[in-house]
Amino acid sequence: MAWTCSGKNNDELVTNLQNEHIITNERVVAAMRKVDRAHFADFQPYQDSPQSIGHGATISAPHMHGYALEHLEKYLQPGMKALDVGSGSGYLTACMAAMVGENGRVVGIDHIPELVKASQVALDKHYSQWTESGRIKIVLGDGRQGYMPDAPYDCIHVGAAAPKKPEELLSQLKLPGRMFAPVGTSKQRIVVYDKDANGQIVQEKIMGVLYVPLTDPETQRSQ
Repeated sequence: MAWTCSGKNNDELVTNLQNEHIITNERVVAAMRKVDRAHFADFQPYQDSPQSIGHGATISAPHMHGYALEHLEKYLQPGMKALDVGSGSGYLTACMAAMVGENGRVVGIDHIPELVKASQVALDKHYSQWTESGRIKIVLGDGRQGYMPDAPYDCIHVGAAAPKKPEELLSQLKLPGRMFAPVGTSKQRIVVYDKDANGQIVQEKIMGVLYVPLTDPETQRSQ
């Protein structure tokens, strides 16, 4: 079950996530094996729990990243485009980039300049072919507003809890498209939003969670 998948290295962590049936799709497994969490987290990268990356932010627990990739896999096919809101360390952005392939693009957006810089450094060091080719693009900005220059997106991942249905982000989804987002304040749920070819949106609540809030930089730093 979740929280019990810690490993001594990245491969062991991913194997444990497989054994607990958190990740079952082979493309998700391959992406998580390809992208080493130790490139993005200095402290206990293979522990199956959130870890601080400073500035009031965390890198989510591996099982939550696994759940996100599993739910978004259909919209992370080769050549597709994705947005990672609250990209933080850059880890999940890289996993998504591994899945969309050389003709795809993943935009990571965060509002903390230090995190944008650190994630760019890590990506340039370990995945330079992806940053140089434009497969990964990291930008500084208010993720609550999405990122219009590259919209619309096949899928959007939101890495912090929106207080209510994130309408602005939903407007940047393609038809069809999917968003994976924690929603709520004191009581949060992961909600998967599906937009169909006619623009109609259906939502499904997946599980209860506890994420940092999707907020402004000053509030986040004070957490």
